Amino acid sequence: MRKLILLATLALAAAAMPSALASAAPAPAASPATVEAAPTAAQLLAKTSGCKQISNGKYKTDEDASSKTVAVCDANGAVFWKADMDIDCDGQRTSQCNENTDCCFQDDTAFHQSDGKPLNAAKLPYIVVPSSSSIWKYSSSGLKGGGSCAVIYNGKVEYAVIGDTGPSQIIGEASYATAKDLGINPDPSNGGTDSGVTYICFKNSTVSPIENHANAVSKGQSLATTFVNNN
Repeated sequence: MRKLILLATLALAAAAMPSALASAAPAPAASPATVEAAPTAAQLLAKTSGCKQISNGKYKTDEDASSKTVAVCDANGAVFWKADMDIDCDGQRTSQCNENTDCCFQDDTAFHQSDGKPLNAAKLPYIVVPSSSSIWKYSSSGLKGGGSCAVIYNGKVEYAVIGDTGPSQIIGEASYATAKDLGINPDPSNGGTDSGVTYICFKNSTVSPIENHANAVSKGQSLATTFVNNN
């Protein structure tokens, strides 16, 4: 009789086990939230098809250019211009950027890393804005060192920071790293491209620390999405 009672008890426990296990099993993980894709080059360029000029006149693309052809344009949350790309190799000395590779090399940049050192043009994607002049004062448009920018060329988008200032009458310059990432020849002596580059800089933005490119990408993608939605 005891054996029969024991067997019956075991049978009941076995029958109850699947439901007990099911109730103890962890609930299925929730699906991750959908991350909105960053704007494409085409989406950004579509918002720069016109120009509400805010510069007092236009800029040359190079010192020896015969005419001034580039205007700075205003938009909701950003300013932009369409120009060439000259290579800026200023800042920290590297194998790519030094007095031997660049005839005009300077060992400093207008804006510095969080440790006080100049920026590294070979490593950090940054752009150059013209020094303030009667044509345009970048600060009056809410731009500053470490500001976030999107640079578009040949269907690619690079997110960079404002890292240096250049001649007051010339526009269209970016670091060795910016050019390299966009597929432009980055050699400071013979690189760059004569046209086809669009620079979009977002007003009142800051990437911190300035040398953190991952932060620049994250910040830039978010601001670019807002720019596309609001223009």
